[in-house]
Amino acid sequence: MVSAIDNELKIAEWQKLLDGKTPQEVLAWAFKQFGDKVIMACSFGGITGMAMLDMAVKINPNVHVFYGDTDYLFPETHELVEIFKKRSGITPIVVKSRWTPEQQAKEFGAELWKTNPDMCCQLRKVEPTGRALEGYDAWITGIRSDQTKNRSEAAHVTEWDSKYELVKINPMMGWTSKMCNEYNKEHNVPVNALHAKSYPSIGCTNCTRPVKEGEDERAGRWSGQDKEECGIHMPDSPEALLAEALAAAKVAK
Repeated sequence: MVSAIDNELKIAEWQKLLDGKTPQEVLAWAFKQFGDKVIMACSFGGITGMAMLDMAVKINPNVHVFYGDTDYLFPETHELVEIFKKRSGITPIVVKSRWTPEQQAKEFGAELWKTNPDMCCQLRKVEPTGRALEGYDAWITGIRSDQTKNRSEAAHVTEWDSKYELVKINPMMGWTSKMCNEYNKEHNVPVNALHAKSYPSIGCTNCTRPVKEGEDERAGRWSGQDKEECGIHMPDSPEALLAEALAAAKVAK
């Protein structure tokens, strides 16, 4: 495991080296720097992740990829995973919640995504992501600075991820949705079929709606709630959040 202290100066050097580079240059560096100790996250629900995945496979045909199956993904998302597998020859690693939907409802209450969406994301996305990253020194994400306020503050393509305690690499940080769309069209990259039905950002069926004309591309995520991130890219410790969730469930009983 790479430590934050040991790599503080290294990361600062990497930021000077990589900030402003193309996604392909950043990806090539990541694969050379970390070898088999780097893994890429892709939700198969956004145009950015698919553009990045296409770039990555062309640079490293054996790239490690994972996604979280929350048990509430759209059929179109599962279909895109299968398309990617046939196109690339890569079978992504799948991580799931430790709770089935039935167990979650029994222990935390029915429709948790309505009563406590942060806890629901913690159980079904954040904690499983932590398990997917075990044994790796770095992970690659598809976040862009123009997506949310929290992501705009992550200005570097490399940083120390204190949440999961490894290096975080964001090759697409400087790109826009327009640039991603243009790349996908030019390279015939398959994308989620729901994009054509006014779903620019796709998560779980319970928490995603189509956006209206003029709305932000992430307006359809957790609509009507004071929430714009699932928590994966937030700084809170996944262990602390899980402990909090479990404690809350016991109190509710």
